[in-house]
Amino acid sequence: MPEDVTPNDLHSSARNELKTLSKENAEQVARHLAMAARLIDEDPALAHQHALSASRRAGRIAIVRESLGITAYATGDFALALRELRTYRRISGKDDQIALMVDSERGIGRPDRALETGRAADRSKLPTPVRVALAIAMSGARLDLGETELALGELQIPELDPDRAFEWSPALFAAHAAVLEDLGRDDEAAFWAERADVAADALGMGDDDEDEIFVEDGLIEGELPDEPTRKIDEPTKSVEETNTSVEATEEES
Repeated sequence: MPEDVTPNDLHSSARNELKTLSKENAEQVARHLAMAARLIDEDPALAHQHALSASRRAGRIAIVRESLGITAYATGDFALALRELRTYRRISGKDDQIALMVDSERGIGRPDRALETGRAADRSKLPTPVRVALAIAMSGARLDLGETELALGELQIPELDPDRAFEWSPALFAAHAAVLEDLGRDDEAAFWAERADVAADALGMGDDDEDEIFVEDGLIEGELPDEPTRKIDEPTKSVEETNTSVEATEEES
């Protein structure tokens, strides 16, 4: 454990969950969780080891089981990820990792179970980023089953709006483009692939990933609080040129 890692490196809301532990134990668990968060992208295997160490000290804490599930998913251990994320949901009462649970079911070769897991969540109560991630995961499960048209339907949610971009938009647009390509609708696929790239570029301009970006012909404008409008001069295809429907479909709860 690097000496410069302290409990304060862990988000305060996560540290609050550790208050039931002794002071010394809480500090060590917090340091392990902070290391897991620091390493998850560059070295998921080592991040997983830190999450395991935290779980040995505090296996009944929700944030610990969540971290262990996420790092297991990142290393490709989908069975462990599913077990830990189920435990996290049971302890916390939250469905905010439902998309990873669906993907974990897919990872162990059970797309039917993946769809059942996703349908069991009340989407109206999910935060928007979680709802979008779930739609992408459900679409993937449909593709696993060869249900390409239904995979497209899973993605046609209100957030599939080519005129606006949030943190979740590039992944949603790209997933939509990929399914359209599988269906042989190449012109529409190209449009959404371009929208994914433009949205990613636009979001890279801001400091806050949840800034809303308005996409119009020839530019992208972002109205940020107390900040001037930001633009990109790169021309884009007109939103009227797509025939893709982006109306929300009724989802099964």
